[in-house]
Amino acid sequence: MPDVPNAVDLSVKPDITPFFDPATNTVSYVVKDPGSPACAVIDSVMDIDYASGRIAPLSADKIIAHIQERGWRLEWLIETHVHADHLSAAPYIQARLGGKIGIGDNIRIVQETFGKIFNEGTEFQRDGSQFDQLFHDGDTYGIGGMIAFAMHTPGHTPACMTHVIGDAAFVGDTLFMPDGGSARADFPGGDARTLYRSIRRVLQLPEAMRLFMCHDYGPNGRDIRWETTVAEQRAHNIHVRDGITEDEFVAAREARDRTLDMPRLIIPSLQVNMKAGQLPRPDDSGRRFLKVPLNTL
Repeated sequence: MPDVPNAVDLSVKPDITPFFDPATNTVSYVVKDPGSPACAVIDSVMDIDYASGRIAPLSADKIIAHIQERGWRLEWLIETHVHADHLSAAPYIQARLGGKIGIGDNIRIVQETFGKIFNEGTEFQRDGSQFDQLFHDGDTYGIGGMIAFAMHTPGHTPACMTHVIGDAAFVGDTLFMPDGGSARADFPGGDARTLYRSIRRVLQLPEAMRLFMCHDYGPNGRDIRWETTVAEQRAHNIHVRDGITEDEFVAAREARDRTLDMPRLIIPSLQVNMKAGQLPRPDDSGRRFLKVPLNTL
């Protein structure tokens, strides 16, 4: 992978508003250019009651209201990766506020893998065309006057990207808070050794860089947190702080992954999120259905 781009500018300090979803322990963000009304939404959540099969936009509506009440202009809806633990609300928000939906270009690998698992058939396009923008490593894009760039940080999934916007980096599931460690690497297409190298790449960013997590589970009963720094991660991350070798990380990560259950919402999440958050097409009666592959995941 190329070195960290020279586009880092710690003097740019975006206004960041977090939205925590306790049902999935997901943190979504509204990221605003301090010099204009332009903003982006990162890793939005669509609520689902899986037992009843009911979808509701409660979390998304809070984000929409926050942007509308302030008269901001939504330019981007960023997915750091194809989430396996919550449904994306990106198309719902886009329909109301506009903006482009973007994800890493290796979404095509994820679509190919899970298109087979869910028996999607030939009508499912595996070229990423459901998204408005596919980011390659090092690509830049604008949010008002801010220049953001995307870093390819695979390992959790092949399509994981870290998005760096001024003095803030949004790491998706690549990292957790220092006492939470790192993301699992045992999903199809994941790899612990690749994850280690991606994390070390993130930790090459300036030590003052703010890092924003996609999830937090409050280890040992502490309050939920989602913001740390490169310096804090390098000094204290329980899985990948400075001094922990690649082989040590891989051994610990793979051992840990063998003890983990599948995420509760992995089946609906993957089917929806690999299609840019679009729900399954309705059948002739107008109803929509999700598939459950048996003895596969």
